[in-house]
Amino acid sequence: MSKFLLSVHVLAAILAVGPVAVAASMFPAAVRRVAAGGDLTTVTVLHRICRVYAYVAIAVPVFGFGVAGTMHVMGDPWLIVSIGLTAVAAAVLAFVVLPGQRRQLAAPTPGTVGRLGMTTGVFNLLWAAVTVLMIVRPGSSTGA
Repeated sequence: MSKFLLSVHVLAAILAVGPVAVAASMFPAAVRRVAAGGDLTTVTVLHRICRVYAYVAIAVPVFGFGVAGTMHVMGDPWLIVSIGLTAVAAAVLAFVVLPGQRRQLAAPTPGTVGRLGMTTGVFNLLWAAVTVLMIVRPGSSTGA
């Protein structure tokens, strides 16, 4: 069962978090193109990808807790830090990135899109840190 849960957890991370990271990173440049005379189609699609896949990405920690339970690592420091970083990344996405994208959809303002790009970068760095912790598992009791 743990191999199944781990497979679903990793697939969910790749197929759900990956598109959010890419689409959110592309969003600021797309807003700048709108200001230069482009249309909102690309910006709208990128925001929809971020919004929809953010909900799908809820599967990542759900299956992650299942994996942690079967591996008996719920109290390991690397996992606790990963959970905390995941919560911070989710909060950045839900309370900063997605609302910032909505504001840009309502009134594209290339002069203010830099902050959105920065917070998107923070979101991506948080996920990169979680990924490294999941692979390296410092101090792991499972001998990784």
